[in-house]
Amino acid sequence: MTILSSFFNRASNAIHAYPSCSKLLVLCTISSGGLVAYSESQAENETPSEKKKKVLVLGTGWAGTSFLKDIDVSHYDVQVISPRNYFAFTPLLPSVTCGTVEARSIVEPVRNIIKKRDGEVQFCEAECVKIDCAGKRVYCQSNIENNLVGNKEFSLEYDYLVIAVGAQVNTFNTPGVLENCHFLKEIEDAQKIRGTVIDCFEKAVLPGLSEEERKTNLRFVIVGGGPTGVEFAAELHDYIQEDLVNLYPIAKDLVKITMIQSGDHILNTFDERISSFAENKFQRDGIEILTGRRVVNVSEKEVAMKIKSTGESCSIPHGIVLWSTGVGTRPVIKDFMEQIGQKNRRALATDEWLKVKGCDNVYALGDCASIDQRKIMEDIATIFEAADKDNSGTLTVKEFQDVLDDIIIRYPQVELYLKSMHMSDVTDLFKDPRGTDATGVDIEGFKSALSHVDSQMKSLPATAQVAAQQGAYLSRCFNRMELCEQNPEGPRRFRGSGRHQFRPFCYKHFGQFAPLGGEQAAAELPGDWVSMGHSTQWLWYSVYASKQVSWRTRVLVVSDWLRRSIFGRDSSRI
Repeated sequence: MTILSSFFNRASNAIHAYPSCSKLLVLCTISSGGLVAYSESQAENETPSEKKKKVLVLGTGWAGTSFLKDIDVSHYDVQVISPRNYFAFTPLLPSVTCGTVEARSIVEPVRNIIKKRDGEVQFCEAECVKIDCAGKRVYCQSNIENNLVGNKEFSLEYDYLVIAVGAQVNTFNTPGVLENCHFLKEIEDAQKIRGTVIDCFEKAVLPGLSEEERKTNLRFVIVGGGPTGVEFAAELHDYIQEDLVNLYPIAKDLVKITMIQSGDHILNTFDERISSFAENKFQRDGIEILTGRRVVNVSEKEVAMKIKSTGESCSIPHGIVLWSTGVGTRPVIKDFMEQIGQKNRRALATDEWLKVKGCDNVYALGDCASIDQRKIMEDIATIFEAADKDNSGTLTVKEFQDVLDDIIIRYPQVELYLKSMHMSDVTDLFKDPRGTDATGVDIEGFKSALSHVDSQMKSLPATAQVAAQQGAYLSRCFNRMELCEQNPEGPRRFRGSGRHQFRPFCYKHFGQFAPLGGEQAAAELPGDWVSMGHSTQWLWYSVYASKQVSWRTRVLVVSDWLRRSIFGRDSSRI
């Protein structure tokens, strides 16, 4: 027994010293399975690994893909649902319509993106048709139309839901738009336009047509003078002048491009200098710009308009119409907004941390969402109370500076207001009318100083730049969620105690481009810098090449630009 007891002691010490040994099953006939029972009990005492939280991502656009590229999949069970199994570099869609860049050059398969992650990300090619916030479940439907076996509908549960489904074209309920217009939101749209442009030229050169019929077929109308419409007009003009008129010489003097804009100027979200430069260049190129007109109907042959200044009605014939007038809400988002009490909105309302208001663990990014920034005047009394440490009823500059960093982080409109008023420091708000520094202010003076700050609140534009930054921000929050629960990194809570778990989302504008054709472009850069001309076009080339999602697409896009400069654009209708 002494020998057997010594053996047990040594075995026990070995198993405790090396936990992995507890997985071994030792057989011994001497003790009637005593060692077997020991090893089993040790295995039973092992604590199972904590189950990963399930993150469900809807969409593979800019926001969704940016989130997927940075999320730490070792901490989460990530699933992706999208009706498209690729990511498209949408700023180059106008180039696809004219063959400057091929469609496959600006798309990257989603499975290529997710396979580069350390952990597994599951992808399903399907469309989300309903979101059940209360039951934490989404209902999906496959769009694959082939005669394949199996159920097309399924549902998935989630712990966290990231909605990044984008938006659809906004027709403003104008009659005939859905039936008779082209759009430019997806790769399929660009390919369809490319084929229709060639159709217009082929039909125009058929024998037996009158000159008016040829002109009608070659009348290209663009509704909307924003960046997409302007870039398409520029691409189409270059395509016609550099390639198609050489292939269809009879059409040289019959082609006309017309742009209809409801505002007074095209590119009205850009600097006035860029807007003026673009209008002058289009005028030199022979592109007709009709401003101050609202389209009221689009038929198979005509576009009917109303002149806003006079109320007169007029119409123009068309061969093709591109509708590019902004974005609207997708049906699944409309249904979801009704569920959570957000009816009659253009997009889902989120807080500054991108969490959907009225829902737990649901986030919304990109074009389908809009941040509802809290106004500083709603919290002005609590901010004053928190800053007034001595409860004197008067706030000194020193007391205000102690909470200044938290105010600027929590209410970014404060910093925007200071810039707009050309103030170097926030303490300039408390100077009297003669410019003298005030030693302190009471609550009424504090309200008066900050009363105009909320006027700088603006909705973020529905651009790829915004969506990509939101995706990267949210993935960082997810990656640091456990750490920030113990050590919050956000600003002070003025209503309540402690600090916010994360810093709120802050958009950084890196500028925007407007290619204008003829190897010229315009750019609006940070710091009120404006650049226009041929050199800006080369800057556009370098930026758009560097922003491609992979080296594969980067090489393909650059090779397409080189091919076009050497051989011209391909006019085959494939």
